[in-house]
Amino acid sequence: MPQEETHAKRKKNEDQAVTNFREYLRIKTVHPDADYDGAIQFLERMAKELELPFKCIEVHPGKPVGIITWNGKNPSLPSLMLNSHMDVVPVFQEHWKCDAFEAKKMDNGDIYGRGTQDMKSVAIQYIEAIRRLKSKGETPQRTIYMTFVPDEEVTGTLGMGLFIKRPEFKEMNVGYVLDEGLANPEDAFTVFYAERPVWWVNVKCTGNPGHGSRFIENTAAEKLQKVIDSFLAFREEQKKRLEKNVDLRLGDVTTVNLTKLQGGIAHNVVPVDFTASFDIRLSIDVDMKVIGINRLGYSRVGDTNMKIETEVFPAATDSRFLRAVGYSAIGFSPMNKTPILLHDHNEFLNEEIFLKGITIYEKIIPALANVPAI
Repeated sequence: MPQEETHAKRKKNEDQAVTNFREYLRIKTVHPDADYDGAIQFLERMAKELELPFKCIEVHPGKPVGIITWNGKNPSLPSLMLNSHMDVVPVFQEHWKCDAFEAKKMDNGDIYGRGTQDMKSVAIQYIEAIRRLKSKGETPQRTIYMTFVPDEEVTGTLGMGLFIKRPEFKEMNVGYVLDEGLANPEDAFTVFYAERPVWWVNVKCTGNPGHGSRFIENTAAEKLQKVIDSFLAFREEQKKRLEKNVDLRLGDVTTVNLTKLQGGIAHNVVPVDFTASFDIRLSIDVDMKVIGINRLGYSRVGDTNMKIETEVFPAATDSRFLRAVGYSAIGFSPMNKTPILLHDHNEFLNEEIFLKGITIYEKIIPALANVPAI
């Protein structure tokens, strides 16, 4: 069969959910000029297809939050919030095997594109799971809000950080939140119940300046070297701790990385100061018995038997804003048998894994939204 005919047949037989996913990926919500308007228009169209109300709230100039609402039978009950962020990180196109915003699907079903894992897949999986539930005539007991927020990839302070302070958010009466997680290369799915605090540190060292041809004493560089050595020695301790203990995950240790060096004006001038920037993610102490979660086990959600691993999220998500003010939030992206490629070159998600994720949410969402009043 000619290649053109094979491609046409594959496109014709593509699940509409996959088509919607690929369309969302093509909207360039990439920093620093994220096309939020394009994303909001797409999401509003999805809401119309679902026959659900859509609201757009500008929490800061140029920073919209989209909300799709599925009203429950008992709207007085605390609601279920399904959160995702619209923005994605920049790409180094020369390192990609295809255009990072083409949403190209390979013959094996791998879909390449920035945001396939982080986290446009989850947004569409929410939408498509609810589409399936509505098509079966189901209505949840609790109201469900699908929220689509901006700027998560640039700290989230002008996104979720502002949204939770708005009266519109308070009116949602949120009881439980699902947010993003990570892929799992193995058969299990990873569920994140907390995340490590972010600590960004700038260390500025000052010293004696002078000509680059001399042995000048007490320079900024000498002082900074001691600082860097100290930070990286601690980094190595934490790395070895993780490697030696099979029960630990990345979120259980503190990571330290030197991310930026600043200083100097010319090759032949010893500068008066140097600054080193470190990205530190602090581990937390959690008694697993208190929160009642096993490190590794099987969990039945609805009728879905899933092997899960529970961890502390190693990076930062919008959940930190919600948890900080008392809301329960779980990080979960249904992507098993998938390498972790968020922010990496050639980010992809396989078509079958994506569709399986919709089925998983089709079970999880009503299981949470129909929890009776306590």
